Amino acid sequence: MVDVTRARSFESIGEEYDRYRPGFPERAADIIVPDRVATALDLGAGTGKFTGLLVARATQVIAIEPSAPMLAVLARTLPTVDARPGTAESIPVPDGSVDAVSVAQAFHWFDRDAAAAEIARTLVPHGTLGLLWNRADPACAWDLACHRVAHPAVGADDDTSASATDLPGFVLEIHEEVRWTERITREDYLRRWGTVSSFLVADEAQRTAMVAALEAVLDGTDETRGKAEFDLPHLTDVFRYRRA
Repeated sequence: MVDVTRARSFESIGEEYDRYRPGFPERAADIIVPDRVATALDLGAGTGKFTGLLVARATQVIAIEPSAPMLAVLARTLPTVDARPGTAESIPVPDGSVDAVSVAQAFHWFDRDAAAAEIARTLVPHGTLGLLWNRADPACAWDLACHRVAHPAVGADDDTSASATDLPGFVLEIHEEVRWTERITREDYLRRWGTVSSFLVADEAQRTAMVAALEAVLDGTDETRGKAEFDLPHLTDVFRYRRA
C-alpha cells in the first residue's frame, strides 16, 4: 500500500531536491537504453536526475512529473526535453508511441498494477521499461546507520526495489547492481536527508532530533569524523524489462 502523504511530500520541493539528491551512474542508462532510440520517456522524472542521461540516447526525450516545482527545475536545466505534468497512472502520451520508459527512484510510490498497465500502453511492441533505485552500499556501516535514523520504521534493510519483481505485462531481461562512489560535503550529506519523505512529513522537533542523530553518526565514525567532505559509496539496482 502506497503511503499517499509521504508520496506527495515531494510536491513542495524542487530546488532542494535537485541540489542535494544524488544522480545516477552512466552505466544505469547504458543498461536501460543500450542502443539509441527514437523516443524515451522518463516517468516520475523529478528534477531530471536521470532524464539528463537519456538526452544522448534518444531523438526525443519526454519527462513526466506531477510536482510543478520539480518540473520547473527540469524544464529550466534540460530545455531540449519535452517536460509534461502527469502521473504514472495517467501518462499523457498516445498508445504505442514510446520506445523506452525509465523510472528512477519512484516506482515504489506508484499504484503498481495500474502503472504497469499504463506504461505498457505507451510502449511500442516489445518496448523497454527500466526501473532503478539508489541504495546504501551494505559495506558502508555509517551510511546504513544514517538510513536507520531517517527510516526508523523500516531500517536500513528496506528494499524499495522489491516492487520491481513479477511486474505484470513485462518480462525481466536484466537485473544488475552498479557500484559507484560520490564525493560529498558533510553539509550536503546532512541536507540531503532533509529531502527524504520521512523528514518532509516530520514536525520540527522530530526533524531536529533526526539531524542530531545523523550528526552523532558522522562524529562517531573514522571515515567522516572531523571531515568537511568524504567519499560516499552507492549501489544502484537496475532492472530492464521487455513488454510482453
